[in-house]
Amino acid sequence: MKIKFDPDLDFQHEAISSITGIFEGQETCQTNFSVVPLNYDPKMNLGLEKHYDLGIGNRLKLLDEDILKNVRDIQLRNGLAPSEALDSMNFTVEMETGTGKTYVYLRTIFELNRLYGFTKFIIVVPSVAIKEGVYKSLQMTKEHFRGLYENVSYDYFVYDSQKLGQVRNFATSDSIQIMVINIDAFRRSFTDPEKEDKANIIHRPHDRMNGSKPIDFIKDTNPIVIIDEPQSVDTTKKSKEAIASLNPLCTLRYSATHVDKYHMLYKLDSVDAYERKLVKQIEVAGIEVKDEHNKAYIKLLKVDNKKNGITAQIELDIKSGSNVNRKPATVRSGTDLLDVSGGRSLYDGYIIEDIYCEKGNEYISFTSKPEIVQLGQTIGDVNPDEYKRLQIRKTIEEHLEKELRLRSMGIKVLSLFFIDRVANYRWYDESGNPQKGKFAKIFEEEYLRAIGKPKFKHLLEGMEPETAVSAVHNGYFAIDKKKDSTGAEILKESSGEGKTQADESAYQLIMRDKEKLLSFSSKLKFIFSHSALKEGWDNPNVFQICTLNETSSVIKKRQEIGRGLRIAVNQDGERVHGFEVNTLTVMANESYESFAEQLQKEIEEEEGIKFGVVEKHLFANITVSTDDYTTSYLGTEASAQIYDHLKAKGYIDIRGKVQDFLKSDLKSGKIDLPAEFSEQEGQIMSLLKKVASKLNIKNKDNRETLKLNKAVFLGEDFKQLWERIKYRTTFRVDFDPEELIHKCAEEIRNSLVVGRARFTYRKAVAEINRGGIHAEEVMEREGVFESQDYELPDIITYLQNETNLTRRTLVEILKTCGRLEEFKNNPQKFVEQVSSIIKHQMRLFIVDGIKYEKIGDEYYYAQQLFADEEVKGYLGENLIESQKSIYNYVRFDSDIEAGFASRFELSDDVKVYAKLPTKWFKIDTPLGSYTPDWAVLVEIDGQEKLYFVVETKGSLFTDALRPTEQAKIECGRAHFKAMGNDVEFALANNYEAFSTELSKHGNPQ
Repeated sequence: MKIKFDPDLDFQHEAISSITGIFEGQETCQTNFSVVPLNYDPKMNLGLEKHYDLGIGNRLKLLDEDILKNVRDIQLRNGLAPSEALDSMNFTVEMETGTGKTYVYLRTIFELNRLYGFTKFIIVVPSVAIKEGVYKSLQMTKEHFRGLYENVSYDYFVYDSQKLGQVRNFATSDSIQIMVINIDAFRRSFTDPEKEDKANIIHRPHDRMNGSKPIDFIKDTNPIVIIDEPQSVDTTKKSKEAIASLNPLCTLRYSATHVDKYHMLYKLDSVDAYERKLVKQIEVAGIEVKDEHNKAYIKLLKVDNKKNGITAQIELDIKSGSNVNRKPATVRSGTDLLDVSGGRSLYDGYIIEDIYCEKGNEYISFTSKPEIVQLGQTIGDVNPDEYKRLQIRKTIEEHLEKELRLRSMGIKVLSLFFIDRVANYRWYDESGNPQKGKFAKIFEEEYLRAIGKPKFKHLLEGMEPETAVSAVHNGYFAIDKKKDSTGAEILKESSGEGKTQADESAYQLIMRDKEKLLSFSSKLKFIFSHSALKEGWDNPNVFQICTLNETSSVIKKRQEIGRGLRIAVNQDGERVHGFEVNTLTVMANESYESFAEQLQKEIEEEEGIKFGVVEKHLFANITVSTDDYTTSYLGTEASAQIYDHLKAKGYIDIRGKVQDFLKSDLKSGKIDLPAEFSEQEGQIMSLLKKVASKLNIKNKDNRETLKLNKAVFLGEDFKQLWERIKYRTTFRVDFDPEELIHKCAEEIRNSLVVGRARFTYRKAVAEINRGGIHAEEVMEREGVFESQDYELPDIITYLQNETNLTRRTLVEILKTCGRLEEFKNNPQKFVEQVSSIIKHQMRLFIVDGIKYEKIGDEYYYAQQLFADEEVKGYLGENLIESQKSIYNYVRFDSDIEAGFASRFELSDDVKVYAKLPTKWFKIDTPLGSYTPDWAVLVEIDGQEKLYFVVETKGSLFTDALRPTEQAKIECGRAHFKAMGNDVEFALANNYEAFSTELSKHGNPQ
């Protein structure tokens, strides 16, 4: 089984174009230099000339001013704060874990080569883990990229100091070269000859290179450096010097958690990823043991030496009447917990002796008891192993329930257990015989208990439970070179941080089996791994994560969930989208509230997200309608104007923090905005709702499976509604190719703006005095750069790749437009603008020329599919109780949808309605499948029945919608028109807009 990669994901295209756009206006070019041969021996010269090979490197011709303009344009488009100056060639892309960061920067390499001819790329990684992950990604994407880029020649390799021939080939090859290197392989460099033997080999003169250093071969190529996880790579002065020693043309920085954010060009943070359903929905399941008050339970919550003497806040079990409840209490030295607990004899002798407040070493001790309780620690709680048994039990149950539901969809369900001691899973006796650790034993006992239920029997595929149990779990840990008594590899303890050779074996094993684990042919479903294996690996079909650590070391929530955030894949290697499939359940050893609070805190610290805070540039990238084919944005000045207005109205405070007044108006759908921004009201409100909302994490305890409302489902009204919209259609696009050629040529003739490249001439007066030599600029002049010492790119092939039109059609467009001579002035700018104009016209022709036809009465979506589908939601979060829909609740995905569902329930005119399921109700379009939001039956004055399909969007202005989104909606309209009945298609941003449609037929309430 091989994972398939979707080349058409819009957010990945946005990230790629955000980097390629830096060099807009750069023509294809390269630089050449001499490279000494390997094994050259001067003594064997024999009077012959040395044969130097030609090195090939990247070359940049753009002025700094042009790059800065490009950078600011990209930032405006992506709604990011604009850079004031080009103070470095470091550029930042932030992408949430699980959204394909590695794929994005690998594909960016091929785009930079296609557009500008760059060929030399170095990927710098911080650890063994990420090195193995990147190398695995290069292997998995090889066929994919060769198919996308017409079998372009490229090589990739992991730097090995014993294989210097690869470095030389990197310098001399004219094909794309990708080197993956660990920062530790070139961090140590010394100029002191006496310390030369301590430097990395890459910095040492080498006999095989005629005394040259391997780093010199790399420097001359002027490589584009890509840093994976820069917060772990160049955080020290030495690391920064090491990156600079590569002599990069530019440095591209990719991570979900940047520390230094140089020239941020694209940002897809965790909140965006959740909202766009690009990663799994997170569901937290906490286990709370109740009524277990049989020991002297004490937990130290905090200590305080700032007010009224030294105190501590503890949590203990307090008797009140006939009940015992766990409550906090403030204590001092000498406090008797027997009294505080309400006389519970279990606390006899627990008198506070010492409260120690030194930061990092806080604790309390007792006069008559030996226990010491440190900050955050507990005594007298449930037996830790029994608690972990409960965690394992619930993880197995959750796993089997999901397996029952997802197996029929071809999805293999995996569960991951984090442990911090390998011996808890497997240990070895003196003879080398493997023995089950305590967690392995508990797992097998709990699995046999759960799998015995009749409903899970078919998951065993004919195997006996006792046989299956040993095959469904295994461990991924560092491996010893020794073998056990059976000849199998021995698992060993390690730091697990991915920085040592010992850890490398664990990562190689995980990466090697990544695709194998996704296949039904592998019986392995439950994985035990070291909790410190925190980066560089994941698996898309991990649906449950359970941490069983025994030590006090805390695994970060983001690292924990990061192993299972990716969208799941089926047996064909294809991603299966939607939260109804993609829910990651975290078996937390704390409450849902504590987990969510800690995760939000980590996101705020690591991503710089300010929850509930409006920033001045928030509205800068809102689209504005224009008369030409370029996209225009509000810009930073207009955004600041809106910000100031919100502050003046009391919607936000002086720091931009959202006030309850704004939340109230957002909920009602009415907000006071300056009149000049009325057309952008929908987009502004959408952004404000996003900022004002909380982190999207679900509480498993609130999860509800929707039940069919049979009174509605089997009622005559819904049958009539469904009978009208259930049929499937096929489409064709009819347009005159000659008309397309004529229209494209006309727009190019009228709209194309291509200037020549420019140069800047500066003159300065030099002044020499005892303070040194100073230069003061006295004149600057710009002029047109007349030189054309570059090869013209193949314009037809470029446009064919961008538009998929035939070569004949493209030749006719270019011949007819009358502007082809300008191609020579600035080839790159010419092809980019021509491509944009042609693609815009093609979208218009598709929408105008599309024709839908009903396939036949026997091709339709059966009403029974609603009954067959299992729909889940979360009470109080994304469910609204319903009397008129086909389920007992309506699940919504946005505030707009929630508003519609509430109004449908209240309106006397709406008789029945249904949220159309994206899983199976699909309308085919040339731009991908499309599903509208609602099917609604309205009755006017108790007589006339109207049947509507409704699409809800944040704005009714088509300019505010993405071109693809807008085109799909128009295709949906054409699809329902082809039904030939009385179904009407409506686009609405709130219920009032929908009511306007109804008012054309009567007087709706």
